Amino acid sequence: MPYPYVLLSAAVSLDGYLDDTGPDRLLLSSPADFDRVDAVRASCDAILVGAGTLRADNPRLLVNSAERRAARVAAGRPEFPLKVCVSATGDLDPGARFWHTGGEKVLYTTDKGAERARRAGIAADVVALGPVLDWRAVLEHLHDVRGVRRLMVEGGGTVHTQLLKEQLADELQLVLAPLLVGTPDAPRLFGPGGYQGGRLRLVETRRIEDVVLMRYEPTAPGAGSVAVPADRHWLALACELAALCPPSRTAFSVGAVVVAADGTELARGHSREGDDPVVHAEEAALAKIDPADPRLPGATVYSSLEPCARRASRPAPCARLILDAGVRRVVTAWREPDTFVTDADGSGLLASHGVDVVVLAEYEGAAKAPNAHLLG
Repeated sequence: MPYPYVLLSAAVSLDGYLDDTGPDRLLLSSPADFDRVDAVRASCDAILVGAGTLRADNPRLLVNSAERRAARVAAGRPEFPLKVCVSATGDLDPGARFWHTGGEKVLYTTDKGAERARRAGIAADVVALGPVLDWRAVLEHLHDVRGVRRLMVEGGGTVHTQLLKEQLADELQLVLAPLLVGTPDAPRLFGPGGYQGGRLRLVETRRIEDVVLMRYEPTAPGAGSVAVPADRHWLALACELAALCPPSRTAFSVGAVVVAADGTELARGHSREGDDPVVHAEEAALAKIDPADPRLPGATVYSSLEPCARRASRPAPCARLILDAGVRRVVTAWREPDTFVTDADGSGLLASHGVDVVVLAEYEGAAKAPNAHLLG
């Protein structure tokens, strides 16, 4: 099920705190960074906070720049992004500024929380999700019902922790401020728990006055048939690799990446790579890995096109190469059409041997782009 692109945004002290324990909010960002945050807000369809942040900070969560608001309207978008609050209990102040500024608001809560919020007169669309709060249900509703494609999450620490633990965050934008808090009971950005293995990928660092912005993406693949944001990042890369293929009238342009369970890239390849005019993308990538590499059984192969089940150019199709390598998970964007091989079903061959095959159809257009001349 497609979800919005989830961007976590936070500023922390050098020792990892979101705030101190004083009566006033600790300002960690610089003026220039507050303006950057305003620009990020303006780029998003919705901004989300948890109930704890709403109670502690009483935020408005607005796009402050009149020019940015005007640009949103000119583009056919609402003046303000949708404002979203998540609360299991529904125990919220109906007079909070969040509910009475900006544009539309929605509260996601439980059945009991919804009763409480409605009795209190919360000025928002109150959505009850059942007996417990389910983050996947929140994101699915935002995507399918509210049309949210890009979601900015501004806190607090509990919300950030939950989204990262459940592998639902596509990006972390972290600002490091030159301050030390040192108070043990002050709120921290992340709490304890089981997070993804391996290292996040650093995609940007930027000095903004006296703070530093760091942008990270997750790298660890999902498990089984469940897709996570890292799967989308790797599949997007496979689609980009497909564009590197020398053009052909008799074969598809395909890109592939092999990634270990901890998010380490093991190899990448693309069709007709190097001096081999018939090599397939998965074949090219797997050939670069030692067959005895112990990481292969836990790895995921990302391929812009479904691995082939039959081919004329080589004895072993890519689906068989994947099985022989011991890989048991494949993520692809596009099922192979009958252009060159009828009834192609590499996914079926893989699945029949116990491989989990995940198709992320939202990347089908990117996978097809370098093959437009073959598709008519």
